[in-house]
Amino acid sequence: MSENSPGAVPPQGADGTPGEPTRLLRSALQEVSTVIVGQDRMVERTLIALVARGHCLIEGVPGVAKTLAVSTLAKVTGGSFSRIQFTPDLVPSDIVGTRIYHPSTERFDVELGPVFVNFVLADEINRAPAKVQSALLEVMAEGQVSLGGTTYPLPSPFIVIATQNPVESEGVYPLPEAQRDRFLMKVDVGHPGAHEEMEILRRMSTRPPTAHQVLDPVTLSELQSDAERVHVHQLIADYVVRLVMATREPERHQMPDLRQVLEVGASPRATLGLVAAARALAVLRGRDYVLPDDVRVLARDVIAHRLVLTFDALADGVTAGQVVDRILSTVLAPRVIWDEPPSGETASFASPR
Repeated sequence: MSENSPGAVPPQGADGTPGEPTRLLRSALQEVSTVIVGQDRMVERTLIALVARGHCLIEGVPGVAKTLAVSTLAKVTGGSFSRIQFTPDLVPSDIVGTRIYHPSTERFDVELGPVFVNFVLADEINRAPAKVQSALLEVMAEGQVSLGGTTYPLPSPFIVIATQNPVESEGVYPLPEAQRDRFLMKVDVGHPGAHEEMEILRRMSTRPPTAHQVLDPVTLSELQSDAERVHVHQLIADYVVRLVMATREPERHQMPDLRQVLEVGASPRATLGLVAAARALAVLRGRDYVLPDDVRVLARDVIAHRLVLTFDALADGVTAGQVVDRILSTVLAPRVIWDEPPSGETASFASPR
């Protein structure tokens, strides 16, 4: 990376002002907010997943700007965009591509599918059967597609953003555990408030605003590299591991009652994903190090969808989000000790035990 590129600039300058990576990410969020009203958390989490090289699952009722937010983010970041509408009659070749025989040449030619873009929007992913959903497994995990014995790499950066409707119960196919585990984060989106609804009416009832490009794929790749260089203290890493292990062995973390609630805990992808997402959030907040609060803020989005609850827990109305909240309130985080005044503050950490 060149010395003058954005990735060579730290997230925060010596005078406490945001560095170039932070400024670029905040500019992207601000540009998206000119179009999207009242869904700041969804947009921020999607951008964090993009910077952390992960994928994002968005769940919300119809009409809350899920599709519009993704297409706007793709436009702002300058990436190519493809929307795939998942339906029950979809087949895997409609997504990844297929081989087509041409009689005139007596040979098979490869037709690549719509996943060969920077942003893939899998709209209403739970409307397609498991065979189609599984077509995205190699795409999401390996960043490639295998057709006819040949491997075709996907463009970089690459992200799959899937949406699903939580209120539909007929004609849908819930994502299996293996598929959910491929998503770095799952974001729940609700209805906007009254004042936000009024702002939506004001903006969209005449001529809807349009967002402008502020990033490009090369700069975005550099921002991803910046996030990977964010420092994670050993005690922060230990905190992340303890949070994930508490979902597998709750009795060893003073929560024996959760054993009757949790059937399967979070996988190692949760540990890796939580650290990667916390690094991206630290860059967005203008730091080159991760704080415990970065982990706490993102823990529910990264861990909850990976948990498998018991039948009794589901019958009692217990949600995975409530389980994560309980773990966060029980597992102690390391204490932050500031070494300098806020003008040039740096942090050290002390063990909670």
